Amino acid sequence: MNRVILMGRLTRDPDVRYSQGGEGSMAVARYTLAVDRRRTRSNESSNEQTADFISCVAFARSAEFAEKYLHQGTKVVVSGRIQTGSYTNKDGQRVYTTDVVVDDQEFAESKASAASSEAAYTPSRSNPAAPAGDGFMNIPDGVEDEGLPFN
Repeated sequence: MNRVILMGRLTRDPDVRYSQGGEGSMAVARYTLAVDRRRTRSNESSNEQTADFISCVAFARSAEFAEKYLHQGTKVVVSGRIQTGSYTNKDGQRVYTTDVVVDDQEFAESKASAASSEAAYTPSRSNPAAPAGDGFMNIPDGVEDEGLPFN
């Protein structure tokens, strides 16, 4: 099964082009996601690169969505499949490519949290919009103690 799910931020605005086909034009959007790596204890304090930069390509309605709503710094969740390919450049060298062909893309944060996190984005926190607090969520009213996995 060839399936990938990524969450990251766009490194720049999507590059959208329209192909000329027999039945009109189709939008093709290309963008790069900066996807944080999980840190291990051994590299927690080092200054190594902590993100991978993944090339994504979206077609048709997904590409039009990207053109209209996505921009540099937008945090999105993308699902799709990995596609590899190759071509020969003008110097005669073989160039290999790897892209994620986008099936679905969704916003990973609200507009308000996006505005607040643009100035102070901290990649080590999984959800920059969540308050640091004590790290525990409140149990909603009406939940019985017997339903909890611990006593």
